[in-house]
Amino acid sequence: MKLSFSPEDEQFRQEIASWLQLNLTGEFEKLRFRGGPGDEHTFPEERKVWEQKLAEGGWTCVGWSQEYGGRGCSIEQQVIFFEEYARAGGPGRVGHIGEGLAGPTIIAFGSEAQKQKYLPGIVSGKELWCQGYSEPGSGSDLASLQTRAVSDGDDYVINGTKIWTTHAHFANMMFCLVRTDASGKPQEGITFLLIDMATPGIKVEPIITLAGEHEVNQVFFDDVRVPKKNRVGEENDGWTVAKYLLEFERGGAYAAGLSVKLEKVRQVASQQPNGTGAPLSEDPAFKRRLGETEIQAKALEITEHRIMADIARTGQPGPASSMLKARGTETTQAIDELSVEALDYYVGPWQFEGRQPGANIKPIGPVEGITFQPSYLNNRAASIYGGSNEVQRNIMAKLVLGL
Repeated sequence: MKLSFSPEDEQFRQEIASWLQLNLTGEFEKLRFRGGPGDEHTFPEERKVWEQKLAEGGWTCVGWSQEYGGRGCSIEQQVIFFEEYARAGGPGRVGHIGEGLAGPTIIAFGSEAQKQKYLPGIVSGKELWCQGYSEPGSGSDLASLQTRAVSDGDDYVINGTKIWTTHAHFANMMFCLVRTDASGKPQEGITFLLIDMATPGIKVEPIITLAGEHEVNQVFFDDVRVPKKNRVGEENDGWTVAKYLLEFERGGAYAAGLSVKLEKVRQVASQQPNGTGAPLSEDPAFKRRLGETEIQAKALEITEHRIMADIARTGQPGPASSMLKARGTETTQAIDELSVEALDYYVGPWQFEGRQPGANIKPIGPVEGITFQPSYLNNRAASIYGGSNEVQRNIMAKLVLGL
């Protein structure tokens, strides 16, 4: 495993850094450092346009092969892209579900017709996806899902509901797990479908989070007809497809964004008094916790590099992705806790209006406060969604450690 970058990779770093410096300006300047956890409602239409701007520059799907419209970047270059995007303040990606989850799954399991139909829209940033996995009562125990799909000629007729569906309110497409057979083991009767969100019978209802965000939704299916040609893999074998996709959901890149957030916390702490007249950043207890968290973030970065090296060799993250999910979300929460401590009493005011697009309200306290507080509230769920961290540790114990 290499932890250093070649001259060619550093040239690539300069290329993406220069492109972001040139393009994250003008109409996109207001998007910098916005649209992250707890701030998902911010500038959704503008971020859709930004997604297409990235595509024009060749900066979507950078890890996909050129055969499917990607840039064909090496693992090292993908790491560099994440690092520079975070440093430049690139806004939260509205296309990440299609690029990081739907696309790789269609490439691995989809038919040639499905690849030709769906992959170009993901690459162009024009087709946005959401994930139909969780249901009421079927979160981490995903195999217990009850949304039914009944065969009817060339279609499946779907009835049921999905919950906590991120971006369903503006997604064009959903990849969805449905039950097609209830006679055997739960995992054996699940099928993986691609569903057009404009199909009659689909209703999307918002769920407003503790942070005041409309990021997630409940989606209802009432006699929704989906062509069987939209099935990925074989009928009743969707669990195989779903497990593959979950490796990508749980194995994301955390370290670059966390390093940027830590630096912001340090800046805020340097401006806040600790009660004795000295900056909070010089308080021994806070300084120690900040240092310990930095070490955690660096260890996570090294783990990401190691797992990305495995991806380069095998093509998928494997069960080690559970390590990233558990440590990544816990380190995220640790940084969030430091961020609200750095804000001190300024974390108290509810400044939802100040986060709205076009707001001309002066923030109460440090400007970072308008995103630190909602990020903290939003990320309390990070160790639950995508499979709780307790589930991740079971996977690590069984498949990584062989216990």
